[in-house]
Amino acid sequence: MQLPVQSQSTLYAEQWEAGAGPEDLREIARAADRYGFAYIACCEHLAVPRRLADAMGTTWYDPVATLSHLAAVTERVRLLSHVAVVGLRHPLLSAKQYATLDRLSGGRLILGVGAGHVPEEFRAVGADFEGRGAVLDETVDALKAALGPEEFPAFEGERFRFAGLGQAPRPVQTPRPPIWVGGSSPAAVRRAALRGDGWLPQGDRRTELPAKIARLRRLREEAGIEEPAEIGAIAEPLYVGEASWDVGARTLTGEPEQLAESLRAYRAMGVDQIQVRFRSRVRDELTDQIAAFATHVAVHLGD
Repeated sequence: MQLPVQSQSTLYAEQWEAGAGPEDLREIARAADRYGFAYIACCEHLAVPRRLADAMGTTWYDPVATLSHLAAVTERVRLLSHVAVVGLRHPLLSAKQYATLDRLSGGRLILGVGAGHVPEEFRAVGADFEGRGAVLDETVDALKAALGPEEFPAFEGERFRFAGLGQAPRPVQTPRPPIWVGGSSPAAVRRAALRGDGWLPQGDRRTELPAKIARLRRLREEAGIEEPAEIGAIAEPLYVGEASWDVGARTLTGEPEQLAESLRAYRAMGVDQIQVRFRSRVRDELTDQIAAFATHVAVHLGD
């Protein structure tokens, strides 16, 4: 699940999140950990321009700081950046941050990366917005080297070059933490297929996913990549049980068996993991939904 509170776009944030803070994040992370969720996720925006602030909000917690904080209060749940806009910084800087997070968490990092979409963020730090796709491609390649097993990694690219520079601590995971690529454009699907260990679609409807999954698999096969990619999806908003309030027309709601039957359709189209979001009016309702989903819905989804 994507954590609430840490990003507060008007597209999805609940009203109670505006007054929430670190303790709420800790309690929700603990609930996800306790009830067996695969990962908790935090996304990234560096600075939101005024022209987008009404829709996006300006509350976007830093993913490395947030996930490191939550690593200390959880034990099992994995920690996903969904997504880090790694083209905003040199790959050695990102490698240092995320390798440290993997070490501090005992090897629970999943590095989700994306191209970004806000030109003002890139221009403010002197990064290349127009060429961000090519920058991301090379950054992913550089991160694979920098997060690998070598204490003195080496990389030679068009934009980035490094060798003879030691970085420690090294990640716990070997040969390196997984890198999942976010985005649903043709370029993003191709990047996930050829460079990623997994794919994180950005809000595709169910009818759109099968063709994109088929293309991703075809591209991997043509490139001779034998390891399957971890295919993700963001499910519709959920509410377990019959809601006594308006949870929205797109929200899946009802009895656990009904919800499970609907979610099993993702597996049938080739999805390996689904990211869920629960409608809620207060934090305790959200943690109750997490518990209800794990106890009554997930048991019907299979292994």
